[in-house]
Amino acid sequence: MVTVELKNIVKSEIPQSCQGMRLDKALAVLFPQYSRSTLQKWLKQGLVVIDDELPAQRDQVQGGEMVELVVPEIEPVAWLAQPIKLNIVYEDQQILVVNKPAGLIVHPGAGNPDGTLLNGLLNYDAHLSELPRAGIVHRLDKDTTGLMIVARTESARLKLIRQLAQHTLQRTYAAVVQGVPVAGGMINACIGRDPHDRRRMTISSTGKPALTHYRVERRFRQHALLRCALATGRTHQIRVHMKHIGHPVVGDPVYGGRKRLPANAGDALRSALLGFSRQALHAAKLAITHPASGARLEWSVPMPIDMQTLVKVLQQDAASG
Repeated sequence: MVTVELKNIVKSEIPQSCQGMRLDKALAVLFPQYSRSTLQKWLKQGLVVIDDELPAQRDQVQGGEMVELVVPEIEPVAWLAQPIKLNIVYEDQQILVVNKPAGLIVHPGAGNPDGTLLNGLLNYDAHLSELPRAGIVHRLDKDTTGLMIVARTESARLKLIRQLAQHTLQRTYAAVVQGVPVAGGMINACIGRDPHDRRRMTISSTGKPALTHYRVERRFRQHALLRCALATGRTHQIRVHMKHIGHPVVGDPVYGGRKRLPANAGDALRSALLGFSRQALHAAKLAITHPASGARLEWSVPMPIDMQTLVKVLQQDAASG
């Protein structure tokens, strides 16, 4: 299946795996970057053409149909500059490197019109308003902590995006997971939108390629501290991949499932595990080729206090067991 994008026109072919699906559901599989409600709206507006005809959203697909989707132009939004405290790890005229705390949303969206990292960046450097998304080239989930890079010029932004595509912008995460993997390894499994819940991602044969490398850094009784390196950057990638191999990230409210306690867990461990209410995931290391100088640069930041405390309690429990 090949998808071709020409300005605001996207052309693709409905895969045979969608045979028998209602059209709006098949479009949600084919174009996971758009919500199903958005695709339904575009169908009603006549912005979807199937084999040169205007369809209805309840039409069933057979697979193999050619789809032409006209994506409406989005009106530019004037984001607010807001005095939000930022932990700047590095800066020069081309880039900013930020250590994002838990709870800070990266970009305004539905239900979160302001109070985001982007709003804080605009307050820190007003010139970022001239760049798409204020120079943000990659994201972290709201409750994932750690390093992010922000471009301060259009040239730097384009070069960083190219590094992301070529996998030379390297990101390494610390993750506390349930269960103890026997060894490190590689997870190569496509990720797409969950057809039953658009807020979730899932392993899907029709999703986008996703590759995660991981190694075991410390083992505890029924948990482990991993280092995960992203070869791709799909939404919720590490969280979905860890769940896929049976080792979900501790505290993950979406993919974590039931919290597991080691047998005879003491009060300190029970409190640490049951009280950890976000995913224990931290972007610990970032490496790039500087967009102006060409020098290879690397930054590392320690885990936040809540993850350090969790790891300490797990170590103490393992030592006493």
